[in-house]
Amino acid sequence: MYESFYLRAVSPHEPLGVWIRNTVHKRPGDAPAGSVWCTVFDARRPAPYMHKLTSSQLEAPAGGWIEVAGRSRLGPGVAEGSCGEARWELRFASPEPPLAHLQPSLLYRTPLPRTKLSTVAPAARFEGTLELAGEKIELRDWPGMVGHNWGSEHAERWIWLHGTAFAEQPSAWLDIALARIRIGGRLTPWIATGALSVAGRRLRLGGLRAGRARVSESPAGCSVELAAAHGLRVRVRAAVPGGSAAGWRYADPDGGEHDVLNCSIAPIEVELVEQGERRMLSSAHGGAYELGVRPPGEADDRGGAQPGEAGLGVRLAPFEDGGPPER
Repeated sequence: MYESFYLRAVSPHEPLGVWIRNTVHKRPGDAPAGSVWCTVFDARRPAPYMHKLTSSQLEAPAGGWIEVAGRSRLGPGVAEGSCGEARWELRFASPEPPLAHLQPSLLYRTPLPRTKLSTVAPAARFEGTLELAGEKIELRDWPGMVGHNWGSEHAERWIWLHGTAFAEQPSAWLDIALARIRIGGRLTPWIATGALSVAGRRLRLGGLRAGRARVSESPAGCSVELAAAHGLRVRVRAAVPGGSAAGWRYADPDGGEHDVLNCSIAPIEVELVEQGERRMLSSAHGGAYELGVRPPGEADDRGGAQPGEAGLGVRLAPFEDGGPPER
């Protein structure tokens, strides 16, 4: 099994953001390992800061969700920790209730999909400090989100899109997960789940009963078109500026792996068409775009990424190990 609690926060004024992930990873017959992943995105730097720590010291603290290596803790309203040269003390709150991606809720109790996900705080606002190599960054009313996923296997291929800090409506947000999963040796079309919140209205997107998602994706960005109820259509475009993407390798409990690209200061546009009316939302750096694919050799065997996608064009992050190996 694996389980992950994660957050992202982005400055409303400049392309500067942070993505912190706390995970549990357990292969059959092995003891669980915990990991802290920290990425700081700063357009002033040639590449994001990336670091990961893995440890056998893992617990669910009283009143919290997860604590790894005694150095990183995440729970309701609080995130504190350190990873490499990064230190953080953050507080967050969300005026909106959690987003359960899977509909109907029965899917949280069935074997498929093997990855379950929810957004604990879809409209989070962050306060606090982030220190990187001696430089202190003050977070004052930074928008973002806090998420939670778990399961026995990652999707064969996935995209995660999050949008905030929209110029037209600063309170609006977008949170979409798209996946292709393998059933009976075959890959499904793209399946989307999520929501768009505009002017206090939460619009459900994707789902098993929605029309097929139209997706074009690459390490440079993606374009996604989704249908929803009552003739609603949403088009999302996200781009990855040069030097702004982080590269990670995720391990599956069954021994497989995925290469993952994440840019959390991505330009993002959302086009909403409802009853013939067209509205646009745009953010110069408030988007998050994550793409997960099989590594090239493994993909050839299992039908994931195609030749020419090797490495996703980003360097993989360094990490330090204090326990069982997990990449």
